Amino acid sequence: MEEVMKLFKNNRWLLIPILSSLLLLVLMKTVLFLGYVPTESMEPTLKKDSFILGTRLYGDLTDGDIIIFERDGRLLVKRITASGGEAVIRNGITLIVPENCYYVRGDNANHSYDSRFWSDPFVKESSIKAKLLG
Repeated sequence: MEEVMKLFKNNRWLLIPILSSLLLLVLMKTVLFLGYVPTESMEPTLKKDSFILGTRLYGDLTDGDIIIFERDGRLLVKRITASGGEAVIRNGITLIVPENCYYVRGDNANHSYDSRFWSDPFVKESSIKAKLLG
């Protein structure tokens, strides 16, 4: 027991970086989400090759919110332009966004592959990983 106490006393300075690292790890796995913007689809709001911080804990999502979601095995960043129950016109056809789904677009319409082009144009709530902070 005396050996353990001596070891602890000699190395207690390690506690702060170890506890800080554990706290950061827990925050990143449960509350925060670090993302990357690989294309210019969200410019000028988010620059290509920038890192973004999102929150996994969010309330109701509304039009204008920027979300990070998974689609076809990839993480994408887009802005919500319509929510469940709202109507959107796509290629001259009126679509009603299903409940718990969103219609999304990139801010840079000329360089964004988004709901306008997908065969299933809606992002399900269950696919959303985080909402952009800020």
